[in-house]
Amino acid sequence: MIDLFAGCGGMTSGFVAAKNYKPVMSVEFNFEAAATYAANFGESHTRYADIADIPDDDIPEADVIIGGPPCQGFSNLGSKNVHDPRNKLWKEYIRFVRHANPRVFIIENVDRFFSSSEFALLKSEVRPGGLLEEYHLEAGFLLAADFGVPQRRKRTIVIGSRIGKIPLPTPTHAPEGAMGDLPTWHGTRAVLEGLPAVPATKEFPDSWISMFGERVRGVFKTPELHIGRNPTQLSLDRYRHIPPGGGRFDLPDHLLSRCWREKKTGTTDVMGRMRWDAPSLTIRTEFYKPEKGQYLHPQWERDNPANSVDRPITHYEAARLQSFPDSFGWCGSKIEVARQIGNAVPPMLAEAIAHHLKPFLEGKSDKTDTARPLPCRLCDSPQ
Repeated sequence: MIDLFAGCGGMTSGFVAAKNYKPVMSVEFNFEAAATYAANFGESHTRYADIADIPDDDIPEADVIIGGPPCQGFSNLGSKNVHDPRNKLWKEYIRFVRHANPRVFIIENVDRFFSSSEFALLKSEVRPGGLLEEYHLEAGFLLAADFGVPQRRKRTIVIGSRIGKIPLPTPTHAPEGAMGDLPTWHGTRAVLEGLPAVPATKEFPDSWISMFGERVRGVFKTPELHIGRNPTQLSLDRYRHIPPGGGRFDLPDHLLSRCWREKKTGTTDVMGRMRWDAPSLTIRTEFYKPEKGQYLHPQWERDNPANSVDRPITHYEAARLQSFPDSFGWCGSKIEVARQIGNAVPPMLAEAIAHHLKPFLEGKSDKTDTARPLPCRLCDSPQ
């Protein structure tokens, strides 16, 4: 397989965990993210480069291409102008598909991509005469919580196949009370309970390695990302008023910022606190800032504040909510690692997709029940 716009390797992590998938090339433009990928999956096949700088002759054949090209820039794909900077990255993705000739390609993108003009133009390329005319497209939304990830992260997934129609995978988990016999969604408790309430440090270890001929901080194992911050007294006072599932609307007037006081609706997850018994909301790149979303630790007791954990989640906790294993290694600064975590495809979601593709790639789809729930490492090995 080839991983394009690979980031830190969340999608590759899931495919490798599914077994029988071997990465033969990854391409990532961000140095720290490429270093993280290389630290986990090998530097020899990792290309720290602009995808446009990879020559056609360097593109290996592959059974599968995975990746999530940025949504911006695809709107002018139909112009067939390969030099248009707005569509360069999408053109490059398609160039890789045409030269690697994969049997299947997977595109992951934000949920709004499904209803965008960009996606409409992608569909036009599988029609006769299009750049991808030999492929059949299936697309829709997948919710990470439906596949064992303790996070309500909704994404558009596109499966392009030249070996016959491949539907999207069916959920392996369901909300509590839903019909059927699937395991219930995992709440944050599955991965956060038992971790130290007070991080022992506010900094990553002072370690460095060389990657692609340059020095970079790391490699840090995921538990080493359990670092704290220095909130102001005002922030602490705000945190203490927020119950699980609550947010800025739970604050007394004297603790509201002017913009919150004047904006009575919207941004309901701002200064929000997670709940133990429910998946988190989407983990974004600035999860360490509660003013950006529902990122306060779920532990809270109204009548016993000393038992509350009044802080945002740590990098370690965010990585766990994304379903990264503790053995995963990270490179870069605190801000860069946070970006890698927030931008990643949850490995357990990618693993579910990888398992789903196997019978089609192995020519056994007519003999295999691909809707069968797959093993979940959170179910099988509770934290």
